[in-house]
Amino acid sequence: MLKLNGVTRRFGVKTAVDNVSLEFAKGQMVGIIGRSGAGKSTLLRMINRLTDVSEGRIAFSGIEVSSLKGKALRDWQRDCAMIFQQFNLVPRLDVITNVMLGRLNQRGTLQTMLNLFPREDILRAIDILERLDIAEHGPKRAEALSGGQQQRVGIARALMQDPQIILADEPIASLDPMNAQVVMDTLRRIHDEDGRLVICNLHTLDTARRYCDRVIGMRGGRVVFDGTADRLTTDVARDIYGADADFSEEATSTSIETLNRPRGVIAAEAAVAV
Repeated sequence: MLKLNGVTRRFGVKTAVDNVSLEFAKGQMVGIIGRSGAGKSTLLRMINRLTDVSEGRIAFSGIEVSSLKGKALRDWQRDCAMIFQQFNLVPRLDVITNVMLGRLNQRGTLQTMLNLFPREDILRAIDILERLDIAEHGPKRAEALSGGQQQRVGIARALMQDPQIILADEPIASLDPMNAQVVMDTLRRIHDEDGRLVICNLHTLDTARRYCDRVIGMRGGRVVFDGTADRLTTDVARDIYGADADFSEEATSTSIETLNRPRGVIAAEAAVAV
């Protein structure tokens, strides 16, 4: 069980996350939505300990994550893997090496400097790439891959850590609709097959409804909604985004069907809906 109790993060006079208390059970698929600046990314970075909390407590299975240091902190960041919007791969390294970098916390400094990987790590990396249907790209430089392929390499690197939790910070924000679907299908399959807790920051409501069992809405650093995907109505979305009656969630949709429809039809349907 992952527990956040009164978690706050301040940057100078600005409060990015304000007194957030949440609990996440093992095996959930959770989407966090909200407009830019709502505090979503800061919240995930505090869970992973890339950013420290200003106040409050984060705990996992009885261990106080928010106070970990040294090796204990590195162990936590191994167990709580992070997937980034911009992939964070090493462009000039081949795909297999990028995946094996997920083992950095478990290797010595000399091994890392000399780029020496045990045979079992290499075989595991290949197995993971096969699972994500990108094994044929293993020898290629990461920079030669498409955005969707690079994001799947980022997911493979996270799986290389064998984490208990996967945090994905806007994993599809820079992808086209088809690649976004492939990446979200991949994350959902990992959740279903492995039983891992997956928490994703998302911009689009249709994605949150389709893939997530639970949706959390943030506005101004606070949690303003926490419920099942079927409770995420248009009225609730307006409240999360602080929008007026002209708000149309279809304008932010990533679905191919919506994007293929004429703008006039979408606007007319939105007018009827409100």
